[in-house]
Amino acid sequence: MSASRYTYLGPAGTFTEAALRTLPEAATRELVPMVSVPAALDAVRAGEAAAALVPIENSVEGGVTTTLDELASGEPLMIYREVLLPIAFALLARPGTALADVKTVTGHPVAQPQVRRWLAAQLPDAVWESAASNADGARLVQEGRYDGAFAGEFAAATYGLEPLVAGIHDAQNAATRFVLVGRPARPASPTGADKTSVVLWLAADHPGALLELLQEYAVRGVNMMRIESRPTGEGIGRYCFSVDCEGHVTDRRVGEVLMGLKRVCRDVRFLGSYPRADEVTATVRPQVTDTAFTAASDWLARCQDGRG
Repeated sequence: MSASRYTYLGPAGTFTEAALRTLPEAATRELVPMVSVPAALDAVRAGEAAAALVPIENSVEGGVTTTLDELASGEPLMIYREVLLPIAFALLARPGTALADVKTVTGHPVAQPQVRRWLAAQLPDAVWESAASNADGARLVQEGRYDGAFAGEFAAATYGLEPLVAGIHDAQNAATRFVLVGRPARPASPTGADKTSVVLWLAADHPGALLELLQEYAVRGVNMMRIESRPTGEGIGRYCFSVDCEGHVTDRRVGEVLMGLKRVCRDVRFLGSYPRADEVTATVRPQVTDTAFTAASDWLARCQDGRG
């Protein structure tokens, strides 16, 4: 394995690269752009890279389905870090292009919902076609295949383009969440502001099946931060669930949740416990602290040996 190499969704100039460069360790790694999220993750699976940074969630569009599906299938991987990056787009074009000249535009599919209203107001007749990434859209504009690309303003210099308009976003405070993914190993030690991610497969489709999953979290006082369903490919109506919750796998309440899920689910894939990018500490009720779980376990042991 190349411990000095990190892959990311490329090409150069993507928001993913910008997010990766916010990590201190990125300064000492070889950063290798890949053509797709699966390619970035497969390089890790093959031992060609130590880790990959990929987008997983957007505050406007929701989950990045390619990443969710890749983490739910294939050889298991684990999340070790997350990065939150504020997102604003620039409309990039070849030098000498005026806004009125822009008839065709491109960008990553996740970008379109974030600029849709601006596009309708400013370029209502422009035709949108999706690109593999925002930076790849910039490359396609450089090659003359489109008039404009929605990408990070920082990508303009890389592709010899100019920003016609900067700071484009339909939603204020838009952000994308990225995750640093590696091969499975012991999770990092808890920080007190952590997140745990899993993928869950229902044992059977019956009334209340999803409620059973939710109750495993609720009765132990563990806050679910995100839940998304994804088709398993096994037929219409067959889904798995990608879930993030507050806490670390070494927290008693979270460990109890995972054991409960393992009992009621057909399968559980542990995707890791890792520090929250926002560093927000979970509020834990007194009755679900590790101290409370330990006291309950001690009481049960006394009951079992006649000292209760």
